[in-house]
Amino acid sequence: MRIIGGRWRGTRLDVADSPGLRPTSDRVRETLFNWLLPALPGARVLDLFAGSGALGMEALSRGAASAVLVERDPALAANLRALAARLQGGQAAQIVQADALGWLAGQAPAGEGGAGFDLAFVDPPFAAGLWDAVWPALLPRLAPSAWLYVEAPIATAVALPPPWSPHREGATREVRYALYRRIDA
Repeated sequence: MRIIGGRWRGTRLDVADSPGLRPTSDRVRETLFNWLLPALPGARVLDLFAGSGALGMEALSRGAASAVLVERDPALAANLRALAARLQGGQAAQIVQADALGWLAGQAPAGEGGAGFDLAFVDPPFAAGLWDAVWPALLPRLAPSAWLYVEAPIATAVALPPPWSPHREGATREVRYALYRRIDA
């Protein structure tokens, strides 16, 4: 698996054999980052459940200003730190080894001492079924004009609370993916 675009294009990503780890495919990432092209320059990115780091590192490679990659597994977090250390400009990636929900609970909401993230990737281990648990903790930490990317099993209906609405959606045989925007009333 490799970073597919931007300044780190072609950089190899270590994909450890870890239960629940299912990196986003190249095809899906290419589609997603084409959708996000105008939103990436200077963006503050959050990659929850980072795993291989494919989404967060791809965002940095393509112009995001910073990325926080949260990964619970110590070995996967160590792989992400090593990757960031070997890339020129990799210091823009902050690797946090923590439970995603616990880490979110300790972060200031946007506008209350927190700047808010411009883009968040939510791709938890599918067997954990964490989507509904993530929204109350994550959504207050996003900037008012943020983008939110969600990946889920093809048969799982992901419903974000208002004012979030799907912007673009796609699917593979196993995965449904969607990019959401906040719709102001």
